[in-house]
Amino acid sequence: MRRVFGITGWKNSGKTTLTEKLVTELVTRGWTVSTVKHAHHDFDIDKPGADSFRHRQAGATEVAIVSGRRWALMHELRGENEPTLDDILARLAPADIVLVEGYKREAHKKIEARRLEARDRTPLSVNDPNIVAVAADFAIEGEKLPVFDLNDTKSIADFVEQITGLVAQTK
Repeated sequence: MRRVFGITGWKNSGKTTLTEKLVTELVTRGWTVSTVKHAHHDFDIDKPGADSFRHRQAGATEVAIVSGRRWALMHELRGENEPTLDDILARLAPADIVLVEGYKREAHKKIEARRLEARDRTPLSVNDPNIVAVAADFAIEGEKLPVFDLNDTKSIADFVEQITGLVAQTK
C-alpha cells in the first residue's frame, strides 16, 4: 500500500507552493517523495520542434525521453479516458510518500489550502470527509478540522508524517 497525501483547494489557493515546500521539508527529513499533479487543462511538457514532440505529432502513443540525468515518459491519450489516480500511482516507483496536488474528488487524505486572494474561498472540507486539515493565510473561525498557517511548513509536515504513519516507519 502506498502512503498518499493530498493538497487540494481552489485555483490560486496556494496548492503548488505548499506542495513544493512539503516536498522540500519531507526530503530534508530523509523521506523519498514522489508527486502527482492533476492539471485540468490542456498542458504540454514538450516543445514544438523537439524530436519527442515530433514523435508524438507523428502518432506515437508513448514517447520516452532518456538522458544520463533523467527520463520522462509521455503518453498521449488519443481518445482514451483520463487515467485514474490509482492507475498513475501504480506506475510510480516506490517512495515513502506520494504527495498529490489536485484530485479534489479522490478518496485519499488531504489538506485544503486556502488563500485570501483565491478566486473562490468556499470551504471544500464541508463536503469532503477526506479533508483532514486546513492550511490558510488568514484567520479561520469555527473550523472543526486542525488549521495550520499556510506558511508553517514544519508543522504541516509533522501532521502529514503523523496522519500517514510515516513517523512510525524506520528511515
